Amino acid sequence: MAKYLLLKHYRGAPSAVNDVPMDQWTPQEITDHVRYMSDFAARLEETGEYVDGQALAPEGTFVRYDGEGRPPVTDGPFAETKDLIAGWMVIDVDSYERAVELAGELSAAPGAGGKPIHEWLELRPFLSAHQATAE
Repeated sequence: MAKYLLLKHYRGAPSAVNDVPMDQWTPQEITDHVRYMSDFAARLEETGEYVDGQALAPEGTFVRYDGEGRPPVTDGPFAETKDLIAGWMVIDVDSYERAVELAGELSAAPGAGGKPIHEWLELRPFLSAHQATAE
C-alpha cells in the first residue's frame, strides 16, 4: 500500500474546462459538489483506501522565518485569487495506477449546471523513509 495526497485547488478564474468560477455557483451546485466528494470518501472508507481529508477555508496567512527570530506574516491567500488550495484527501492504495484512477474520478465532481468540472487534482506520493534516505 502507498499513501497519496490528492490536493484540490480552487479556481477563482474560469478555466478551459470549467468556465464558471466556483464563487458563481448556486447554493445547490455547491451542495451537490460537496455531497459528491463526501460520497466518494465514504466509498473509499468502505474499501479501506481512505485515510483522511479536509476542506480548507479560503482565507489564510503566509508565514516565513526571516532569520531575525521574528517571522514576517503576510495576508493571503484570498478567495479572489486565481488559484488556492481548497482541500485535500489522503488515500492509501495498492498502486500508482489506482491513485490515478481515483483522482480522475474525483476530478469529475459536479459543478455549475451539474456538469463534471474536470478539475486538475495534484496527486503527490508521500515520501517514505526509504526514499528519504536514498536521496
